Amino acid sequence: MKVLFVEDDHSIALGLEYSLKQEGYDVRTCHTVAEAKKALGEARFDLCLLDVTLPDGNGYEICKMAKRRDDVAVIFLTACDDEGNVVMGLDMGADDYITKPFRIRELLSRMKSVLRRYQKMDSGGQVFHIGDITVYPLQAKVYKGESELSLTAMEYRLFLTLVQAEGRVLSRNQLLESLWDIGGDYVNDNTLTVYIKRLREKLGGENGETELIRTVRGLGYRLGE
Repeated sequence: MKVLFVEDDHSIALGLEYSLKQEGYDVRTCHTVAEAKKALGEARFDLCLLDVTLPDGNGYEICKMAKRRDDVAVIFLTACDDEGNVVMGLDMGADDYITKPFRIRELLSRMKSVLRRYQKMDSGGQVFHIGDITVYPLQAKVYKGESELSLTAMEYRLFLTLVQAEGRVLSRNQLLESLWDIGGDYVNDNTLTVYIKRLREKLGGENGETELIRTVRGLGYRLGE
């Protein structure tokens, strides 16, 4: 697995690079936005680990380029854990957001779960219809009427999980486990709330937030008209 690791603190970069290589990852380390963009232009990566604050810009620029070139997995590593920064990263398609300082085992676990999601292939050619919403799992596309909805990778996975539950109530923990493939120990629960809100807005279109995703008080969420 090829990993692009971007961190401007050389001592942190050296230690984490060593740990990743010990786990068998092929790591290319960069310390600036310019170096990272050059690396993306020269090779394909399975995962990008991106610091947010960099000397010549920020990790969001790198994320945009990585996602534009290929649907590569992205994890942000940053000391900025306020909701605004989290939402900005997720809106750009990031798969996870880890706040410094973190334990190396935590990072490795979350890396593996993100990579597993990208390696999974949707099975079968089933198409799902919910009201005026149509989901094509093999193409990872969602349509509202004739218009394709622009969902981030994580928004799509969350919606597909709800769709495949066939109207059953899913707890917040079940949804988090389906998204991260691990228990919610390392996941900020507020992130799920952000995803649900943005999904409702996108599924509702110009009419505002849809009621297609229903909150079952004290239990979780279910999909159904």
